[in-house]
Amino acid sequence: MHDINVDFFETAEDCPCDILIEGLPGVGLVGKLATEHMIEELGAEKIAEITSIYFPPQVILEDCGVARLPNNELYRYEDKKKKLRVMFLIGDFQSATPEGHYFLTETYLDIAKKFGVKRVYTLGGYGVGHLTDKARVIAAVNDEKLKPEVEKAGAEFTESEPGGGIIGAAGLLLGIGKRMDMEGICIMGETSGYLVDPRSATCVLSVLSKLTGIKVDTTKLQERAVEMEAFVNRVKGAEKTGSEEELNYIG
Repeated sequence: MHDINVDFFETAEDCPCDILIEGLPGVGLVGKLATEHMIEELGAEKIAEITSIYFPPQVILEDCGVARLPNNELYRYEDKKKKLRVMFLIGDFQSATPEGHYFLTETYLDIAKKFGVKRVYTLGGYGVGHLTDKARVIAAVNDEKLKPEVEKAGAEFTESEPGGGIIGAAGLLLGIGKRMDMEGICIMGETSGYLVDPRSATCVLSVLSKLTGIKVDTTKLQERAVEMEAFVNRVKGAEKTGSEEELNYIG
């Protein structure tokens, strides 16, 4: 097995793309939820699978109990009315090693460049460590000239957030992408970081939709958000009851 294997279902000549949208697993699975939802709603076609020794050393068990190697996948969608061709990057894992992040990111961008991609959107979560009533959307770009259109779409730029920078593919695709003459925009939905967050993913999709012109029905994501909020409220209620019982016992 090579360090990184890319198995295409179509050739680059058959599948030109204008933009890349990345949604690999990260904080709150915000980017992954948003990207997978777009792929499902748009009916995007899978064009490649990527396996690598830089993924965690394990197999994925399907519902039927069959094991497979972890992989990341590339999908393609074409909006003929808007004359926009989109490549999506999703998958099971990011790299398990620091150097692997760089090698995998270079592979993603090499593929994107071969397909003609000019702009990269990376989606993720911005962990704040606590539950929030309303998720802000924070952004970063690899070129100052991109800021006005991102702000117009509803995302914020702040000097101190995210304080530690952007870790993993969401950040490296911007940094390495700039060296490869690709515009890069990172959109991060505010999230606690403790739970899967479909509400934050919905907020990220709202901004992305304004930037790309691609509109998808977010009903399913919103329903998942309601379910998650109900779960959180049940947990809060259980914790409150437990605390009151403990105080009564002590008293």
